[in-house]
Amino acid sequence: MTETSPKNRDDLFQFLDGLGIAHSTKDHAPVFTVAESVSLRDEIPGGHTKNLFVKDKKDNFFLLTVEENATVDLKTVHTLIGAASKVSFGKPEKLMEYLGVIPGSVTAFGAINDAGGNVTFVLDAELMAQDIVNCHPLSNDATTSIASGDLVRFMEATGHTPLVLKVTS
Repeated sequence: MTETSPKNRDDLFQFLDGLGIAHSTKDHAPVFTVAESVSLRDEIPGGHTKNLFVKDKKDNFFLLTVEENATVDLKTVHTLIGAASKVSFGKPEKLMEYLGVIPGSVTAFGAINDAGGNVTFVLDAELMAQDIVNCHPLSNDATTSIASGDLVRFMEATGHTPLVLKVTS
């Protein structure tokens, strides 16, 4: 079996363009935490995201994409997302294998690399109430803005039906 390298930002933008989805991207210094990215808020309107890559005891993987300041109760979220047990964080190797990203660059756009359908994508309902959602374009040195409805359309085009649920408190 040949290893294919994960799709990159240019592949992502071509894919979005092919779907006729409008997007804009702002390059910036790499950011690894929500705190580091706060300085960009004035320049980039819309809902900003944080992503939690988690798994249950049966090795079902989930990506929770929520508004950056929201709180997710990891002790109970499994009851909302259909996990088989309480969840724990997925390992970086699986993050790269399934989503083609490294920790710090986790993004809902990683769906483009999950050809095997190994990950269930969960978009928080409060985040999706925003007109614009901002995600890393597969690397943490830029932020891509996309309409929230188009984010769902993108995911469906990658073969994923995201769950839009209120998973935050």
